[in-house]
Amino acid sequence: MSHVFHRVVDRVLPTAVRAQGVWIEDADGKRYLDGAGGAIVVGVGHGDPALIAAAEDQLHRTQYVHGTMFTTEALEAYADDVATVLPLDDAHIYPVSGGSEAVETALKLARAYHLARGAAGRVTVIGRRSSYHGNTLGALDVSGKEQLRKPYTPWLGRSLHAPAAYEYRCGNPGHPAGCGAWHAAELQRMIESYGPDTIAAFIAEPIGGATLGAAVPSDDYWPAIVEVCRRSGVLVIADEVMTGFGRSGRWFGVDHWDVRPDIVTAGKGTTSGYVPFGFAAASGEVFETVAERGFVHGFTWSHNGLGAAVAHAALRRLRDDGLVERSRVLGATIARELDEALADVPNVGDVRGRGMMIGIELVRDRETKEPFARQKRVTEQVVAAARESGLLLYSSTGHADGTNGDLVMLGPPFILSDDEAALLVERTVAAIRSVA
Repeated sequence: MSHVFHRVVDRVLPTAVRAQGVWIEDADGKRYLDGAGGAIVVGVGHGDPALIAAAEDQLHRTQYVHGTMFTTEALEAYADDVATVLPLDDAHIYPVSGGSEAVETALKLARAYHLARGAAGRVTVIGRRSSYHGNTLGALDVSGKEQLRKPYTPWLGRSLHAPAAYEYRCGNPGHPAGCGAWHAAELQRMIESYGPDTIAAFIAEPIGGATLGAAVPSDDYWPAIVEVCRRSGVLVIADEVMTGFGRSGRWFGVDHWDVRPDIVTAGKGTTSGYVPFGFAAASGEVFETVAERGFVHGFTWSHNGLGAAVAHAALRRLRDDGLVERSRVLGATIARELDEALADVPNVGDVRGRGMMIGIELVRDRETKEPFARQKRVTEQVVAAARESGLLLYSSTGHADGTNGDLVMLGPPFILSDDEAALLVERTVAAIRSVA
């Protein structure tokens, strides 16, 4: 009997013993194609010698030094390099241990910015419905996925939630025309209703991640949203925890629309999952404003050199080996082949995404987009069928109405070969067909 409180308690988990490239092997010798990159995390692949060497080298230099007492060469070098690809002007990074901490940092940073400007009344953050930003309380509060929020609702309620950018089930009465303008008007009404001088920030994923399965907004969405925020003095926080570092086929998700947020959060792909690491990055203007009064915030493991060293190795790997472009090109091919192979499956409602971030929405009725009843557990059946065939997929449920809705996501490492990509498509299609 295990004394571990596992994240999954309704089945016995296999024991992973080794991982290499895009494959994970368990203790029984079964090999799994990592079609999900874990939780849409692994970009450069498993067992990369450069990342492992970077961790070992840094551990020979420094192991733990407190961020208020020292900086490290590894951290300074990484910050200088990553600033060149961040979608911010004069970026400054605040390193932490992962995505949830990055979002908490970003929220506090937005508050500190307004306090420094004498706008103490700006306390409210606007997120979106059907969104996810992390499981710490602040991050969960700005998240909009009701299934995750429900057990903790007595502790939540400070944030507001605008409509989700979800083109497959768009709330715009005129869809597909003018979706960006409609969303901007909804956000503007919300800001005006509560008072512009009470709103601190708007936070959203550039492309909907775990809760909406790679939901890409209309091309006019982000420019219109940013314009509303600028007019109202509201900071724009781009949550790039999932979309960042090449996952969507660009360095960062907002790069698809050439917008410049005020704060960016990162996690997952920063180190490709090799060590816990993430950051909140502020524009130079936000940093300079906050620095005048200081930032009351911090974690024991923030600003650690080990994470920065491995993140720097991952950054070099992405850049020097053209893996961001590989994500864009191969991801488009996989999405197209999935769409073609699943075109005659009546329970496949939508195949969507960008780069190596692909979502497949499963429905009971394709014409009406009616979801399956949750008790059918369609997503779970597909994921189980894929796992049985040696393929790992990522799952999400409840997006259609807060209870029902079935999604599977693909987010494999960018180093996937053409043959492995074909196998990924083959096994995904077979798993869906076996259930549908």
